[in-house]
Amino acid sequence: MFLHRLICFLASMSFTASNIKNPFLPLETSSSTSFTGRMSDAEDCDSTQYGEAKIKLWKHLGLEDNITQNERMWSLMYNYKYNSYYGNKPANTYVDIYVSSIINVDEKAQSLTTQVKMITAWPNLKMKWNPDDFCQIETFAAPKNMFWTPDIGIMESIKTEFGTKESPYVLLLHSGFTLSTDVLSLTTACKMDLNRFPFDTQTCQITLQSTVYSDKEIQIDTLSDEIFNKTHIIIKSKELFQTQGEWDLIDITNSNHTIDDDLEWRKTHQLIYKITIKRRPVLYVINIIIPVSFFLVLDLISFFVDSNASDKVTFKVTLLLSISVMLLIINNTLPSTGKDIPLIGVFCGVVFFLIGISMMETIFVNYLKIKGAEKRSVETTADVNGQDVGVRDPSDSVRDQNEEQSCTPDHLKQIFAECRQKTPLSWTRVARIINVTFLVLYIITIIVFMSVLWKQWYISSE
Repeated sequence: MFLHRLICFLASMSFTASNIKNPFLPLETSSSTSFTGRMSDAEDCDSTQYGEAKIKLWKHLGLEDNITQNERMWSLMYNYKYNSYYGNKPANTYVDIYVSSIINVDEKAQSLTTQVKMITAWPNLKMKWNPDDFCQIETFAAPKNMFWTPDIGIMESIKTEFGTKESPYVLLLHSGFTLSTDVLSLTTACKMDLNRFPFDTQTCQITLQSTVYSDKEIQIDTLSDEIFNKTHIIIKSKELFQTQGEWDLIDITNSNHTIDDDLEWRKTHQLIYKITIKRRPVLYVINIIIPVSFFLVLDLISFFVDSNASDKVTFKVTLLLSISVMLLIINNTLPSTGKDIPLIGVFCGVVFFLIGISMMETIFVNYLKIKGAEKRSVETTADVNGQDVGVRDPSDSVRDQNEEQSCTPDHLKQIFAECRQKTPLSWTRVARIINVTFLVLYIITIIVFMSVLWKQWYISSE
């Protein structure tokens, strides 16, 4: 269906040029090959007549005559012979690129590997005929090595291979256009912004331009924009899309530019395709974000667990080691150089820092509790020793008591007794206050951090 509409479009453009002198395509000059508008009885050809018509067309196009090979091979040079339009005007070369699959996105190497279907059409007025004279034959396949083909190169290309076997043929259209279709596996350089990884959207360019011809000889445009509309390429690409991997194809746009080539002293016309793709983040959410968030929740729960302090410290160290493993996984995925630190790295780094601070707080509170327990033990031992001395020598105890009562008022003795009871408990009370205050601040910090991060990370990327 697409090829049929393509043929109709190119034929109509050629017919329009001959009648209303549209400068978009060349004017008709050869009466022997022009469209006359008459109906022919040739459309009722049988199989024998159709075969003879193909042979006749082969001879008419000069495909068996090596003398005309130069005109076939250098169509841009000889087009003016059949139409004066090409005397001082560039030839419009049409290139459509349809993305059929996203094979690989390498964040480390900053490259994109895709499989594309590339359709190229260019004028070759030597290869033109009237279908009415040849049993309504509108297209004709011929060996590619017999024809000139435009040298369209991809500027971002790192590696270009044929996705399938290279077709040895080109398709000739009766309107004077030659059509070539290739399935390519392209590996192109792509500058990626991984700040919102894995909720990121990337836009990669494929720049097409001639490596030899200037903008005065070749102008590169899109064929689908002329036949259909600007959304045809993305719609057709999604229909051809074969993979359901990590990336979704969002949009394909194109634009034209003319650049100055300072190295070769000429201006070159470019056709730039921009491919927009969006990552599916489910795998990274399950494997990285949820586990790291769960580690943070476990650290919060440990504040409410009444266990030995050494067990808490060991538990927190285990959490830190687990997050370190996550950071290593991220480091192996993301490039080591970049303008901004990816937010997933900030997330894991802040969680690592919070759990580290929590572990230090646990160690400090444990130190205060141990210090308070040691003082309480010393006071208890002193009291026990004092009671043992009274038992061994009751007369001495009675005598000391009488002296104390005679020298010290009763209320002073009561104050000293209360002080001796409260002093051992002061460090424990301080440790409890520090622990509760730190927990409140810890929870507030986590809520604020997660809110700000989620707003910049996911919501802003939508």
